[in-house]
Amino acid sequence: MPYVSIRLAGQLKTEQKAEICKGVTEVIAQVTGKPKESILIFIDECERENIASAGVLLSSR
Repeated sequence: MPYVSIRLAGQLKTEQKAEICKGVTEVIAQVTGKPKESILIFIDECERENIASAGVLLSSR
């Protein structure tokens, strides 16, 4: 059973999450030959103040 974890800064609308999940599921099913029903996707929305790039918090940019 494939598990996919997607972490992103900020929040997405429900429709955006649905579109991402559909596309990721399609690709994984096609490449692995696994049934779509066996693919689990976890979306973690992180606050920009909890993520840094090059030593600078994303919330500061």
